Amino acid sequence: MAEKTLALTGNQAVAYAVKQIDPDVVAAYPITPQTALVQKFADFHADGEVSTELILVESEHSAMSACVGSSAAGARTMTATSANGLALMLEIVYIASSLRLPIVMPVINRALSGPINIHCDHSDAMMCRDSGWIQLFSVNAQEAYENTIQAVRIAEHPDVLLPVMVNLDGFITSHGMENVLIYDDRKVKGFIGSYHPKYHLLDPDKPVTMGPLDLHDYYFEHKRSQIDGMEAARKVVLDVSREFAKEFGTRDYGYFRSYKLEDAEVAIIVLNSTGGTVNIVVDKLREQGMKAGAINLRVFRPFPGVELAEALSHIKCVAMMDRAVSFGALGGAIYSELRSAMYDMDLRPSVISRMYGLGGRQIETYHIEEVYDDLFTLLAGRSVDQYGYLNVRQHEPAAVKV
Repeated sequence: MAEKTLALTGNQAVAYAVKQIDPDVVAAYPITPQTALVQKFADFHADGEVSTELILVESEHSAMSACVGSSAAGARTMTATSANGLALMLEIVYIASSLRLPIVMPVINRALSGPINIHCDHSDAMMCRDSGWIQLFSVNAQEAYENTIQAVRIAEHPDVLLPVMVNLDGFITSHGMENVLIYDDRKVKGFIGSYHPKYHLLDPDKPVTMGPLDLHDYYFEHKRSQIDGMEAARKVVLDVSREFAKEFGTRDYGYFRSYKLEDAEVAIIVLNSTGGTVNIVVDKLREQGMKAGAINLRVFRPFPGVELAEALSHIKCVAMMDRAVSFGALGGAIYSELRSAMYDMDLRPSVISRMYGLGGRQIETYHIEEVYDDLFTLLAGRSVDQYGYLNVRQHEPAAVKV
């Protein structure tokens, strides 16, 4: 297939990427709003367009278990899930990274129950922030498509050998239709190359044991090895991004995308689809002569703290917008990491936390403008709330029976 532009949902765009990758095994279970992704891939499978072994299992726990077995046997392996499905497979998610298995898994971000909710927030991704998986985020369907292709190269790099989640917003990106540039099949296959694992269970000349009891005598060393793999991913993510940009004539994704940040005085940092909304507000404020900028964060694990601090070194005031709750913490999960990354800066920006969009709550441009208003208020020397919530009803204490 030659390069062409198609009108696709985010789920369909990622399914096209999986088709072009043509992994050895896909094991999956349906869950809203991921279902349409694997359903589209199943169409490709039924039409004979892939050679993949498609395994339809009885639960997400089984899906990741099948992926672990497949990857441990030396097969290039993928799956996909959302929210409660990811929670059900969480035990095996940790096992996948602990065994250094380069599984790639698109995660269609959705709120976790309860109460039950099928719409977008990032609580599922944040639940896995310490699981040992590399995490990529996607502003739109094009980025989700390209992130999925790059994820294979990142995961399988011999210095990394860790699984990768490719995150995209449920319904907003997964079901919204956009023009997506689909690259030539042969070029995609050439970019990802063949997978030749150094160790796997089916090689009698190099016998290995995977998943044994691992107590205090070596457990720490194995965790230290995972840390090394995650640290190595810092360079590999950038190398793969640069190579992808050169091969396909697209932009270099890097760790994040700065938007009008060079001369900005204030900035917002955000993940996934809200990045597009923030950029629109930046353009509006710039027309009014206000020096606003933004960062759309693409890589959360490994966290690019040094690079973010450098990019924000000239900024006076920053807002981190988290779309997930970190109960009992000082702000959202990414806000806490951002502040930590800035601790050693000679001139630290003031940083505020703004939580938004839980359970799919709408985020409009005027909500983003409120955040920039707070930043410019802070810039002027006046105080604002350190922690705030966008587009939420006035909190009322729960009734107490007397």
